[in-house]
Amino acid sequence: MKTARCLLWPIAEKWWEATMAWKGPPRSAHAHEAKTASFQDAVRMLNTLQTNASYLEQVKRQRGDPQAQLEAMEVYLARSGLQVEDLNQLNIIHVTGTKGKGSTCAFAERILRNYGLKTGFFSSPHLVQVRERIRINGKPISPELFTKHFWRLYHQLEEFKDDSHISMPAYFRFLTLMAFHVFLQEKVDLAVVEVGIGGAYDCTNIIRKPVVCGVSSLGIDHTSLLGDTVEKIAWQKGGIFKPGVPAFTVLQPEGPLAVLRDRAQQTSCPLYLCPPLEALEEGGLPLTLGLEGDHQRSNAALALQLAHCWLEQQGHQDIQELKVSRPSIRWQLPLAPVFHPTSHMRHGLRDTEWPGRTQVLRRGPVTWYLDGAHTASSVQACVRWYCQSLQRNKRPSGGSQVHVLLFNSTGDRDPAVLLKLLQPCQFDYAVFCPNLTEVSSTENADQQNFTVTLDQVLLRCLQHQQHWSCLGEKQAGPDLWSSPGPEPGGRHPPHSASTKSLVFSCISHALQWISQGRDPIFQPPSPPRSLLSHPTASNGASILREAAAIHVLVTGSLHLVGGVLKLLEPSLSQ
Repeated sequence: MKTARCLLWPIAEKWWEATMAWKGPPRSAHAHEAKTASFQDAVRMLNTLQTNASYLEQVKRQRGDPQAQLEAMEVYLARSGLQVEDLNQLNIIHVTGTKGKGSTCAFAERILRNYGLKTGFFSSPHLVQVRERIRINGKPISPELFTKHFWRLYHQLEEFKDDSHISMPAYFRFLTLMAFHVFLQEKVDLAVVEVGIGGAYDCTNIIRKPVVCGVSSLGIDHTSLLGDTVEKIAWQKGGIFKPGVPAFTVLQPEGPLAVLRDRAQQTSCPLYLCPPLEALEEGGLPLTLGLEGDHQRSNAALALQLAHCWLEQQGHQDIQELKVSRPSIRWQLPLAPVFHPTSHMRHGLRDTEWPGRTQVLRRGPVTWYLDGAHTASSVQACVRWYCQSLQRNKRPSGGSQVHVLLFNSTGDRDPAVLLKLLQPCQFDYAVFCPNLTEVSSTENADQQNFTVTLDQVLLRCLQHQQHWSCLGEKQAGPDLWSSPGPEPGGRHPPHSASTKSLVFSCISHALQWISQGRDPIFQPPSPPRSLLSHPTASNGASILREAAAIHVLVTGSLHLVGGVLKLLEPSLSQ
C-alpha cells in the first residue's frame, strides 16, 4: 500500500474536552433563564441530547423494540403538554423516501405558500444552523423564537425527571416535538413534515391524520436500521400510510412498488402513482424548476400532486381552475390526476430554493458545485447534473481548467461504491476531509456532532483516500498522464494517478488549499504552512493559482455541504 498523502493539522484534545465540559447556563428560575440564555446556549444544551458515539454502537448491537420507541415518543409528546390528536390541527403533508424527499417538501411548501397560506416546514438535517430545520413561511425561525421554544419545552420535560426515567428525548425527537409546538403556537395553515429515517418507526410517525402522504424515489440507505434490500426499505417507508389518507408515490422499481402497494392495501390507504412531469406540461408551457438536475422533475411531479391533493382536501377555492382528467390504472395502481398546473403552482416550482442540493456558486475563477448526494442512485444523479452544469458553464477557451472533488461520507454507506460512480468525472484532484468546519468546532455549537469520535472521522477520510487511489490505479494505463502540459480543452492533469489525492483535517483547510485565495468571498487568514508540506499539495497549489478556471464538486454528505456553505456564505450563519 502506498504512503497516505495526509495533511492532518494537529488537533488539540480540548475539542472534545471543552464540548463535554459545558453544562449549560447557570441555574436560576426557569423563566429568567429562558430570557437570558443565548441561542448558542440553547444549541449547546440541545447537543447534549445527541447520542454519544460509544453508546450508539451499544444501541446498534442491542436494538430494542422499535414500536416501543414510537410509543415512547407519544409519552414525550404528552409530557410536553400535547396529545397526538392536537397534531391534526396542523393539516400535515407527511413525506418519506430515500432520495428527493427534502426537495419534494421544498417544492410543495413553496407552491402552497404562493396561495397565501402560512406554512410550517420541518426538515433534516440542517446545513449551517439548527434552526433551519423549523421554518415558517420558508424562513428558519429566528434565534429568539428558537431559544424561547427550546427552553420552554426543555423545562416542561425536565419536570418529569426522576431516578427511573430518562426525562429528555434524544436530539431528533426533541426537535420534532419542538417543531410541533412552534407550528401550533404560530398557527400555521399547514405543516410539511419530512420523515427523518425510514417511516414506520420514525418519530414523526406519531402523526395520526395527515391530509396527504408522499413517497419519493426509493433506494439503499441506512441499511443497519431499515434493511439491506429496497423491498425491506419500502416496507419501512410505507409505514407512514394511514387509513383513508391519500398517498402518492413516483414510479419505483417493480419490487419496492409492489411492497408499497401491499402496505397501502393493508392500511386501507388510497395510493396513487404520479404521472411524469411531461404529462402535466402537455398543451401548456414547460415548467421551470428552481432546483437544477433532471432528477428534480420527479420530485416536482410528486410535489404538485401533494399540493393539488391538499388544496382539494381543504376545499380551497382556487382549485376550480384545475382541469383534472379521469385517472387510469398503471402497475396495478391508479394514476394520479393529470391537470394543468395553476400560475401559483408554476411560480412556486420556479421560485423554490433548497440550498446544498444541485447548487452552483460562481466566484470569480472558482465555481463550486454543491450537492449532498449520499446514496448510489443520488450520486449517479449528481454526476449527471455536474457534467451537464460543466457544459453550461463552459468558459471561453484559453488557459487551463482544474477539476477538484471534495468528498466525505458517513454512517453505514459504502464509500467505495460512491467513489467509483464519481470516477467518470475525471477529477484532477480528490480532496477528503471530515465534516468539521474548523479544527476546533467548540465555538460553533451548530456544527458539533457527538455521534462519532474524532479518531473515527479522520480514519474514515484516510480510507476514502485509499479507495480513490485503488480506483485510479485500476483505471490508469501506462501513458494515461504522459502529456507534459494541459490537455486539449484546457484540462491540466496531475502528475500521476497515484499522487492526486489529499486529506485535510477540516473543511476550512481543504477550501483554503482548493481556492488558493481566489474566491473573492472566502478569504480566511493565511493558511498554516503544513497545507503545502507534501509535494502533491505544493505542486497542486501552483497549478490552482495559475488555472483559468477551477471547478469544485462537493458531495457525499449533506453535513459536508453544510460546512462548506457556512464558510462560503457567511450570511447563512448570521
